[in-house]
Amino acid sequence: MTKLGNLVVGRKNEITIMGILNISPESFYKKSIKSTKSEISKYVLDMEENGVNIIDIGGMSTAPYLKTIVSEKTESERITKTIKIIQNSSNIPISVDTCRASVAKDALELGIDVINDISGLKYDKNMPKIIEKYGPSVILCPYNKQLVKGNPISVTKKLLNESILIAKNAQVPKDKIVVDPAIGFFRRSSDVKNKLPYTKIDSDWAQRDIEIIKKLKLLKTNFPILISISNKSFIGKILGKENPTDRNTGTAIAEMLSIINGVSIIRTHNPKITSDVIKLTKSLIKKSKKGL
Repeated sequence: MTKLGNLVVGRKNEITIMGILNISPESFYKKSIKSTKSEISKYVLDMEENGVNIIDIGGMSTAPYLKTIVSEKTESERITKTIKIIQNSSNIPISVDTCRASVAKDALELGIDVINDISGLKYDKNMPKIIEKYGPSVILCPYNKQLVKGNPISVTKKLLNESILIAKNAQVPKDKIVVDPAIGFFRRSSDVKNKLPYTKIDSDWAQRDIEIIKKLKLLKTNFPILISISNKSFIGKILGKENPTDRNTGTAIAEMLSIINGVSIIRTHNPKITSDVIKLTKSLIKKSKKGL
C-alpha cells in the first residue's frame, strides 16, 4: 500500500479522489479560482461532502500554452495562506502542486503531507534535498528538458523511472511514491508560451494524451497511478470545446476509461461528477464480470 500523508491509496478496486484547489488567477479554468478565506473554506468543505479524500493546492498555473509564471514569493504566499485557512477548517490531507523547492519548503514547514511535482523532482535542483529533509509523500510526473521521441508509453515509463530513482536517492520510501503520466505536459515547442516544466515532442500532443489513457495498464511501475485529466485541453481539442466549462462530459468519459485501465487516484475540479463516474464504472465492471 502507498500513503499520501495518512491517506492510504492504491488498494485494489478503490479510487481516491484528489480535489483541485486553484488559487492562481492566471489559471486556464477561471471558474475554479478561489481567493478569499470564505471561498476557500466553503470550497474545501463542499469538496469533502462530494467525496474528496485529499486537496491539491496550486498557487501558480503551469499550463504550457499560457504565460502564467509568477515569482516564487507570490506562489509561496498564496499557498501558505491557503494551507492555514484549510488547517483551521478541516483535517483533510493537503498536497501542494509545485516544482519549486523554496515553495515546497514553506509548505512543508506548515506540516502538509504531499508534494506534487510536475517535473518529477527534476526542474529545481534543490527539490530532492528538501524532499529528503522533510520526508513527504511525492507525486512524480515524467519530464525531460530536451526533445523526446518514440513510443509515448516507453518514453513516459523511462522518464518516470528516472524520477522514481531521484526520489529513492532522496530517501523517499517506495510506499510514499505515486506516479502521474502528465496529461497536457507533452507539447510541441510551437504550442508553448510558459517557461515552466513541459516535455517537448514533435508529434500530436493530444494523440499522445489519448494513447496514455488508452494504455495506462502498460505504465504499471509498482506504484499507484494518478491521472489529472479534468477539463484538460486535449478534450477541448477533440470535442471542439474551447471553454473548459464545456468539457465535463469529455472529462467524465476519460475518467471512466482511466478507471477501467487501472488508475488509483483521480485529480479533479468536479468531485461530484467524478464520484458518480467512479460509482457507475465500478457497477458496470462488476456486472460485466458476472456476465462472463
